[in-house]
Amino acid sequence: MAADPLSPDRLILRRPDDWHVHLRDEAMLAGVANFTARQFARAIVMPNLVPPVTDRAAASAYRARIMAAVDPGLGFTPLMTCYLTDHSDPDEVERGFTEGVFAAAKLYPAHATTNAEHGVSDVSAISAVLERMQKIGMPLLLHGEVTDPSVDIFDREAVFIDRIFSRISADFPGLKTVFEHITTADAVAFVEASGPLVAATITPHHLRINRNAMFEGGIRPHFYCLPVAKRERHRLALRRAAISGSPKFFLGTDSAPHEVGRKESACGCAGLFNAPFAIESYAATFEEEGAIDRLEAFAAEHGPRFYGLPLSDERIVLERVPVTVPAIIATPDAGNLVPFHAGDILPWRFAGLAPA
Repeated sequence: MAADPLSPDRLILRRPDDWHVHLRDEAMLAGVANFTARQFARAIVMPNLVPPVTDRAAASAYRARIMAAVDPGLGFTPLMTCYLTDHSDPDEVERGFTEGVFAAAKLYPAHATTNAEHGVSDVSAISAVLERMQKIGMPLLLHGEVTDPSVDIFDREAVFIDRIFSRISADFPGLKTVFEHITTADAVAFVEASGPLVAATITPHHLRINRNAMFEGGIRPHFYCLPVAKRERHRLALRRAAISGSPKFFLGTDSAPHEVGRKESACGCAGLFNAPFAIESYAATFEEEGAIDRLEAFAAEHGPRFYGLPLSDERIVLERVPVTVPAIIATPDAGNLVPFHAGDILPWRFAGLAPA
């Protein structure tokens, strides 16, 4: 990353990648895909559609729909993932990876989050799949929460580490694993103590809000996500991890759009739509921590190196220009969406790709 010699309030950094995003499908896909594609060179796309993306044919078809929804001039590459179920076939998973259809496989504990009904009920059910993935070097992506109703929602990540992740690490020490959208100091400590094959993504919203945000002055459904935001000490631990320079931590927005009526309801959906101002949000956090010089590595270098992919050779421009986040983003077919930071003023503005 470098300051523009002609302007001290202009930063030029390698084009980042988003290592965890929900682009949805159909009308919602058409409405939101370009918000991700305009900033990020690549994105790991979540497979929790209805029905889920469980094989090569479904992944290839979904990728084609994404590419049809994205402006071709943006130069965006979606990286597809395989939704693991209790009945996943190791041969199908391996073929998808070796043929370049799948970049990784996703483990959702059954019923852990949106469209996770078909997720894994017990890790032992997919032991053959995990063994095969370890053998071929295919990354496993983990939604790290238990779904035991006796476990408090704010403890589900920590309990997941004790009951499930520690077991996976012990049984498959050669498996490349990403602990996605971590929310706790426990997760930070676990990743830091693990070997080089364990990494984690951190979202912009978990760096900026704690669980109080959901209850300030009343119920705030647009701050409800899964995993849910935790106490302030956990938020601070995430910020320390993000700016640490450790290659184990990298950018993953977990942008998860829902139409406003599905958020503001008696049973509101989980997820924050942060894609429109993602890099601006990260930049604000890194600057607040006095670590803006480490943003490029977190956003554009650690992720591709962990996945074994080349760094982007494109650059983006950030300008120190206050930008007001709109209260509502209207899409032609998917309805109104409330973006993360709605109504806030962010200090940096994404100004597009730098000239080649």
